[in-house]
Amino acid sequence: MSITPISSAATNPNLQVLNEQIYGYKHGIRPLVLQTESMKDKDVIEKRLQRDNLNYHLMPAPGGKNLNVFFGDKACVDVIKSFNNQPLNEMTPEKDFMLGVLLGYDKTKQCERYLKLKEKEQQKQGLNLVA
Repeated sequence: MSITPISSAATNPNLQVLNEQIYGYKHGIRPLVLQTESMKDKDVIEKRLQRDNLNYHLMPAPGGKNLNVFFGDKACVDVIKSFNNQPLNEMTPEKDFMLGVLLGYDKTKQCERYLKLKEKEQQKQGLNLVA
């Protein structure tokens, strides 16, 4: 009797979640998925996404220990690529809004978040003008 080797995804809980996200994407839950993984799993993740012929973009997270893994519909992934690997916490309110909508977040809540971020941005600009 032969024993099937255990894959990295079977032993790594984070990669199990990635597999569930891939399953959900393939079943139309959302057009774009974002998952943060450990940078050490980059090669395994990339092979998994390529094996399923998925559109994806890997973006290092600040600090270099983690990796933001985006995959989904080509147009959505291309929008993420157009952000030029800008850290998620440094995105403009407009990019933040687009990302949230593409990830399938509640549109009204995204509008509320956008307005708060825009107000913060304007207050910051006002403070910078005075200083």
